[in-house]
Amino acid sequence: MDTEAELTQRGHSSPETGEGRPRSALWGRGALPGWRAFLTLRGAAVLGVLCTCFLLLLSNFVVQPFLIPSRSMEPTLRVGDRVLVNKLAYRFGEQPRRGDVVVFDGAGSFVRESAEGNPVGEALHGAAAALGIGEPSETDFVKRVVGVGGDDVVCCDAGGRIKVNGVAVEEPYLYPGDAPSKVPFRIVVPLGTLWVMGDHRSQSRDSRDHLGEPGGGMVPVEKVIGRADRIGWPVSRWGSISGAPASAAPSGGGHG
Repeated sequence: MDTEAELTQRGHSSPETGEGRPRSALWGRGALPGWRAFLTLRGAAVLGVLCTCFLLLLSNFVVQPFLIPSRSMEPTLRVGDRVLVNKLAYRFGEQPRRGDVVVFDGAGSFVRESAEGNPVGEALHGAAAALGIGEPSETDFVKRVVGVGGDDVVCCDAGGRIKVNGVAVEEPYLYPGDAPSKVPFRIVVPLGTLWVMGDHRSQSRDSRDHLGEPGGGMVPVEKVIGRADRIGWPVSRWGSISGAPASAAPSGGGHG
């Protein structure tokens, strides 16, 4: 009888003790927390990859952050600002207008076409630039549109102002103390191209610096990446980017 009682007690003993502990208990006490941690890390990694892919798609087709690398657009844009470039601005028949601040690929107009480099390095650099955490490509520029196709752009009138199609242009965005240009010029902008200049004229290498080169400093419209609409970072600089008055000058017969 004592033996039977002892066997019965052992059969109903707590699963928390001895070799009679179920496997589920072993799993729950030891292995499960480790798996939970692994699954949590794996889920975070997958989420990070998905978010990065989404941001890359967004920056490639809709809005791209662009890091300002130089003083050429002061005071409108400062070194370190990140502007939000609207890539849909000119996708549906719209054309760049005078006063727009645009980001464009200057290869073939502002800089020579470069030889192919390391594709992996270029891809990583391009991804960092697209996310706004890396320097932009050496061929990407941000400038303000001063003349569009068909415009007659002259510097300068008796008051020192740039004239577009015979009308003097007020430029409130210029860097304080800067002249509209110290380099005199007169050009007629070919159709399908843009004449662009920085707001900090004394610190900007723009269309004026390429007058004697092939293309004459003109930027083909198809090389425009998008329009810089807002400053997204830092937060203290958050706001829209100002443009020139819409009535600055009548069209010269090309794209208005």
